[in-house]
Amino acid sequence: MIKSTNRRFLALLIALAVCALAHAVDYDSEAATTTQAAQLRFGAEFNKKWRNGLRLGIGQELRFDVYNSAVGPHFRKSYTTLDLGYKPIEFVKFDAGYTLRIFGPDSTWTATKKADPNEWIRHRVFFSVTGSYTFDYAKIYLRERLQLDMRTDSVNLLEKNKYDLVLRSKLGTEFIIPGKPVKPYLWVELINTLNAPEYQQKNGHQFITDVRAQAGVKWRVSRLSSLDFFYRFTYGYERDINITKKKGYIELTEETLYMHSIGITYNLDW
Repeated sequence: MIKSTNRRFLALLIALAVCALAHAVDYDSEAATTTQAAQLRFGAEFNKKWRNGLRLGIGQELRFDVYNSAVGPHFRKSYTTLDLGYKPIEFVKFDAGYTLRIFGPDSTWTATKKADPNEWIRHRVFFSVTGSYTFDYAKIYLRERLQLDMRTDSVNLLEKNKYDLVLRSKLGTEFIIPGKPVKPYLWVELINTLNAPEYQQKNGHQFITDVRAQAGVKWRVSRLSSLDFFYRFTYGYERDINITKKKGYIELTEETLYMHSIGITYNLDW
């Protein structure tokens, strides 16, 4: 009886594996690239808080690649974010916001691309829920963020989306040092696609595009102001698809990124 059940279970696993392989896309050409990069980040955040748990924030961040093995040093991105937060109870908070992203030109950009704002402007909206718990000398938290990136340029919808939906899961901790104005912290984050096109999927499934880890120190310099010094490591994975007319030829390039970032952010809370 037990052996028969085990055989049925094994047969079910094999059937599921065969179905998954059958759903995978066959590519006419496959290639892989690896990029190494080092980045500097400078940011400022301003937050207005009210006693009822509401918070309104605006932030600006600039990113510069001082080294990039693929396209050389360049101004990479500008992020401008407006967000609204609400903390109804001590352990839970909600956030929703909008981010304007502007991409800087690199060595691969043409004059036509530079002249068309649709090529280098992106829009992002997000909604997140964060649960946290504070111990004597540390706070741990888990944040789940649903994020939608929107583009206005012309794209082949078989190759990529005009609207990319991802789930960002972040687990972090902050350490409290009694009597000291510094607060060390660290976190890790996974970003998972939710609506990648069929040809971009990995073995017929959505996939993890980024794994990020950050360590830093928040330094309270006055009652309202603080500085955040940090180091971040990013592992990025993308599947770039090129489909010729009439689906005659499908090219896949797996792009791997290793990014080291050092940054500083000024925070004003009142």
